[in-house]
Amino acid sequence: MAVTALMLYLTALALAFGWRTFVHWRRTGDTGLRLDAGPAGSVAWWAKLTFVAAIMLGLAGPVAAVAGLAPLPALDHPLAAGAGLVIALSGAAATLAAQLSMGASWRIGVDAGERTELVTGGPFALARNPIFTAMITTSAGLTLMVPNVVAVLALAVLVTAIELQVRAVEEPYLLAVHGRAYQGYAARVGRFVPGLGRLPDPAV
Repeated sequence: MAVTALMLYLTALALAFGWRTFVHWRRTGDTGLRLDAGPAGSVAWWAKLTFVAAIMLGLAGPVAAVAGLAPLPALDHPLAAGAGLVIALSGAAATLAAQLSMGASWRIGVDAGERTELVTGGPFALARNPIFTAMITTSAGLTLMVPNVVAVLALAVLVTAIELQVRAVEEPYLLAVHGRAYQGYAARVGRFVPGLGRLPDPAV
């Protein structure tokens, strides 16, 4: 299962970041990558640094399992590992599907001076951040597949990074760029899952 988890993780990374970037570039002439983290020590900088750490830890979990790191007894069960495989595969597929549904608005990172179309259809009608939801789902599945302390840490760091990015970077940007349209959307649709994390609607 450790080797399967490692191959799945590498494939998911290649599709979500490499292949998706290539497709976007072929369609628009722009990679969609906005990697400037801003001033060192800023919230955006910490969010990006934490996200990079989560990606590295996500790889380290399966690698450590292949190398023989013992799993945590409470999570070590064949049924849990099997469920983890299904969850991780579903999360990886959902990540790619949500990315593709953004069309030309897809970006990795934020450019404060850029304006793209606000996407509210498809999976974005269910949650405002379905890509991040799917990424957390993938990480949770991988953690069940290789339930060692590194994989658990990777999941925790990923959730922290995503919360920072969404709450402190992306939501303020979207409010500034789209104003009332985003306020109304955020009042109707949950942050990561339907119904939870909706923002107050000042018009009500």
